[in-house]
Amino acid sequence: MRNIPLLSGLFMIAVLVAVAWLGPVIPSVKEGIIEQRMVFKESGAFERAPFPPSLQHLFGTDEDGRDLLSLVIMGAKETLMLVLVISIIRYGAAILLALLSLPEKSPARALIYSLNGFAASLPIVFAAILFITMPVFTFSPHRVYWIVLILSLSDVGRVAYVFQQAMKSISHTQYVEAGVTIGNSPFGLFSRHYFPNLLPDAVTHFFMDLGKVTLLLGQLGILSIFVTQAFVQLNYGYGELQNTSLNWPILLGMAKSDIISGFWIPFFPALALTYLILTFNLIGEGLRKHFSRI
Repeated sequence: MRNIPLLSGLFMIAVLVAVAWLGPVIPSVKEGIIEQRMVFKESGAFERAPFPPSLQHLFGTDEDGRDLLSLVIMGAKETLMLVLVISIIRYGAAILLALLSLPEKSPARALIYSLNGFAASLPIVFAAILFITMPVFTFSPHRVYWIVLILSLSDVGRVAYVFQQAMKSISHTQYVEAGVTIGNSPFGLFSRHYFPNLLPDAVTHFFMDLGKVTLLLGQLGILSIFVTQAFVQLNYGYGELQNTSLNWPILLGMAKSDIISGFWIPFFPALALTYLILTFNLIGEGLRKHFSRI
């Protein structure tokens, strides 16, 4: 029987990757992000942006007259990279903590329980906002790196707890106890027993968490809290955070005030984020079904 969720998810991610890497080199896409607030007709009349969806602008335009389809295509690559980087850092830190927690009295075990309890008691989006909006990070010249690190570690306790419990279960199996008896090194135990048994669940959870990270970025975007911003000094004692990219959470956050004048302006960035979340969830569900049959 074919694994429909996995095949669908892989097809959707392939389309997205092709659009993200090939779309920005298309001349019409580059021209589409040029502002064109007014269009003059031959009769002498004129129209002002935003322009609704049409054959000329399939997704319509924003308030500045920029083609929304072009903006979505231009922001696809950075959105994907942002989600991947945050998730990779999160899982790398979680696996490291789980490995350090294997000894019964390891401080890493207490740290994992504390971080997991914190994540369970406070929604991740609130925890992210709490740290992101601190002045020490807001005004830092390395703000983007700090925000990526904060978002990566915001849910690391939950992921580390899942790995820690899985490793604890594996450590009580007969083949691990036999490996310890014959004198396998910690690296040998990990490579021969822990890693092969953890890999299926790790890959499945990783893709599921890619969807969660995408949702978190979208929630922050709605609240006008963006990752790729830089504080720019405009005058003595005065400055502002300015966007430095066109990733989808930024497009969504910038457009939420336009829902009355042009519903399509926030709709299509939200649709793009939904597509990405659905893609990752389909791949994760497909992988779960695949590994459950092995």
